Amino acid sequence: MTVTKSDVRRRQAGLPPEFARLPMRMVRAATAADVYAHPRAELARLTDLGLLHRVATGFYVAVPDDQVGTDWIPLLEGAAAGIAVAAYGRDDAVVMGVSAARLHGVIPRALATAVVAVPKRHDPIRLADRQALVRFVVRDTARLDAERIDTELGAVLVTTAEQTVLDLVKRPGLGDAEGEVWPTVEQLYRRCDQGVSSEIAEAQKMRTMLTRLQARLREKC
Repeated sequence: MTVTKSDVRRRQAGLPPEFARLPMRMVRAATAADVYAHPRAELARLTDLGLLHRVATGFYVAVPDDQVGTDWIPLLEGAAAGIAVAAYGRDDAVVMGVSAARLHGVIPRALATAVVAVPKRHDPIRLADRQALVRFVVRDTARLDAERIDTELGAVLVTTAEQTVLDLVKRPGLGDAEGEVWPTVEQLYRRCDQGVSSEIAEAQKMRTMLTRLQARLREKC
């Protein structure tokens, strides 16, 4: 295999080990300030070398080793999760709504909006590498029924099928993909444990949502 000058430069430059260990491989400009005396210049240099990928203002992803030198960009849901985890921590960011449905594999097409539950208000973030937006929804993340799902950037908390279904019925327009919501709900509902759905609905005062969903499904039968 031919080794190019670019390959040699990448090996010589390398990513700081601190970056490689960050949750979801997400590097913040503030994190770089703990490593470099001149963080902006170093982030720009590592991005030019293809070792970092800039997803949004102040947020960079450490490119997987096997993707360095390619046109790789992270999937929207993984990028959104990484941004939220970097801002709030691994246990206080939960992918929800249509984005959770994407990670559960029931919405095949790529979306232009990602939705993440967080404990405090955060303005939407527009991504720098595509026409897409990350929306943050303030929720008590500790009360959400969630599970960890692997993404290309690492494992992240995602609402369970039961929680996702109820969230979609309650706010079908959240995520700018309302046309996808009902087919998605129908698919996910088949996976749901009805007892768990009832418990979540009761605990989160979403009994009306569950009743509405069940009535609509009965009408279709």
